[in-house]
Amino acid sequence: MDLIEFKRNIKQFGAFKALEDVALRTLNRGVFLKILKGVKIDAVHPDFLKCGEKFRGLFLTEGMLTEFARRPEYEISKSFLGQALGKGDECYGFFNGDVLAAYGWYSNKPTEIDPPDLVLHFNDQFIYMYKGFTHLSYRGQRLHAIGMTRALEAYLTRGYKGLVSFVEWNNFASLKSCYRMGYKDFGNIYAARLFNHYFLYSDAGCQPYGFRLEYERPDGSGRQS
Repeated sequence: MDLIEFKRNIKQFGAFKALEDVALRTLNRGVFLKILKGVKIDAVHPDFLKCGEKFRGLFLTEGMLTEFARRPEYEISKSFLGQALGKGDECYGFFNGDVLAAYGWYSNKPTEIDPPDLVLHFNDQFIYMYKGFTHLSYRGQRLHAIGMTRALEAYLTRGYKGLVSFVEWNNFASLKSCYRMGYKDFGNIYAARLFNHYFLYSDAGCQPYGFRLEYERPDGSGRQS
């Protein structure tokens, strides 16, 4: 973190949070440590359903996704696409003409996070939202939030209880955006790695949602620490 970003965090989120962020980043220089804040949303906020008339929102077909996977700027690798579609994940996005302006992925199956040897598990009555993307030319138009809200509306209609996701504890800007949409905290996951061994812990708030991380060994077997 540079001085400019530190000052911006103080101005936007307060000195205490800015210092907490510095402390966590400093700690991560020596050890791997993540604190993931679990968030959920189960009601549609009508202010996040409407977007500009130039945009067309829909769940993308496999053919559409395959085409955009050929373009590096969309950050959809062929290996990721094969894995996501193979487990039934869906992608909701916005088009402006032929341009894919934004997208987000949705799953009701355990899903890899970063690092990829950690897999997020959750109650399959919820849908996990991940890998949100907005094209550089369309940022600042709330497409990410509107896309999530429209996807939430669709999944509630299908009988799911809502969306779950996580935000890194010190990503204050993303958390602020989530809260504005109507997301609420429900618990934290703590993940640390020392000498190639993970220590994983989900607090009591995560338990009703089955929200936890498991380590995936290279041979494909799982183990929760």
